[in-house]
Amino acid sequence: MTVKKSEQKKEKAPAKKTAAKKAPAKKTAAKKPVTAKPAAKKAVKAPAKKALPTEMEVITDAILEKKGQNVISLDLRKEGGSICDFFVICNADSTTNVSAIADNIEDQMIVKLNKKVLRSQGKENRFWIIQDYGDIVVHVFQTEYRNFYRLEDLWSDCEKKTYED
Repeated sequence: MTVKKSEQKKEKAPAKKTAAKKAPAKKTAAKKPVTAKPAAKKAVKAPAKKALPTEMEVITDAILEKKGQNVISLDLRKEGGSICDFFVICNADSTTNVSAIADNIEDQMIVKLNKKVLRSQGKENRFWIIQDYGDIVVHVFQTEYRNFYRLEDLWSDCEKKTYED
């Protein structure tokens, strides 16, 4: 077998590879870490807070809850030199009820307003219990003592408000 020289060259010569043109390599910058963007804050309405009851509301409600009678408040702010802004006056027919009303006022003031009585007198005899809450002084009488002392008449020129169930 005779091989032609042209074929020999083809066999011996390595085949020419056609190099495909490569696209120039892109320079890539170092990737920055991806940080999450803060989510847009949605306007969320806070649940409506119930307004705290006033001291006067807590006191009068506590009196009425324990069947206090003839519940009134006297506004003493216009009076010169008064020791408080308001008197709250009520009465009950028995010493047991007088004590229950005074205890309920103390309990409700602590539970609802986290406010303790500053001074209290009369719990030993339960005829007339006085509770001092700073701006409000509460008088819880047994009925016959309220009729005897008639505090409302002593402060008759003050604004008077009556509370009922």
